Amino acid sequence: MRSITVGRNDAGQRLDKFLSKAVKGLPMSLLYKYIRTKKIKVNRARTQQSYMLCEGDEIQLFIREEFFASPETDQSALFRIRPKLNILYEDEQILLLNKRPGVLVHEDTAAAENTLIMHVKAYLAQKGEYDPEAEQSFAPALCNRIDRNTGGIVIAAKTAEALRIMNEKIRNDELRKFYLCAVHGCPKPRRATLTGWLKKNSDDNLVEISDVRKPGFKEIITKYRVLSEREDKSLLEVELVTGRTHQIRAHLAHVGHPLVGDGKYGVNRNDREKGYKHQALYAFRLEFAFREDSGALQYLNGRRFELDRREIWFLSEFEDA
Repeated sequence: MRSITVGRNDAGQRLDKFLSKAVKGLPMSLLYKYIRTKKIKVNRARTQQSYMLCEGDEIQLFIREEFFASPETDQSALFRIRPKLNILYEDEQILLLNKRPGVLVHEDTAAAENTLIMHVKAYLAQKGEYDPEAEQSFAPALCNRIDRNTGGIVIAAKTAEALRIMNEKIRNDELRKFYLCAVHGCPKPRRATLTGWLKKNSDDNLVEISDVRKPGFKEIITKYRVLSEREDKSLLEVELVTGRTHQIRAHLAHVGHPLVGDGKYGVNRNDREKGYKHQALYAFRLEFAFREDSGALQYLNGRRFELDRREIWFLSEFEDA
């Protein structure tokens, strides 16, 4: 028999969700069977798979030792990495980071260590705020994602409670997200709210935009205003009312104004010759607009965070914007 004590970062989640992360060698089918047959208990009493864990709960597992075996993970990487983070804001719960264009947010097979999330984990581990060996189900995580070749503000949660609350607020559209982008031409009118429908094609990592509702398409709303014009280009401020994959890039291209430097939804050969290595898009401002009490993150409500525009690489062409 093994016993697991529920810590602060483990509390507030369902028993089955917690055990799927804490006991990785236990198949889900057996997990549910063992809960039903009282081989898994909480505080020595029969429990349900949906039981919400509290800090200090004791989980008793009367199961074979082999289920606790899991592949060794290389925690030394967290102390081998020299974290490179551009921190806009930090407190005990969250980090706000300026992700540079070209930086991958999550690991893939080619770049397991050189990612934003690994640098966040290394930074917190080296500060003594994250001990992976002491955590049973939690690791610092990013709450929002930005395309590899887009720059801007990314939120990282330092605690499980912050991660749960922030994810809920993002799902409920309680954060306002503003972008700066350079596009070909000048949209007319100079300020508008674009509506449409978007469908993601995962096979080729592209999205399709429609002006009318179609099966499998999700509604999109994109607000923009023109800040400045330079010859055949315009600088826009864009607010994402909905946050779909490639929404800004695809929606603006759909109305005839593809982003400068974007080869996926436009033609970027000439742009690259002029020095645009990435699509000219940056998530530069974030506003917390919570509609309901947000517990441990309520102190963020009403706050606004904005990057120094000198850090946005394509703004030099629109210096008086």
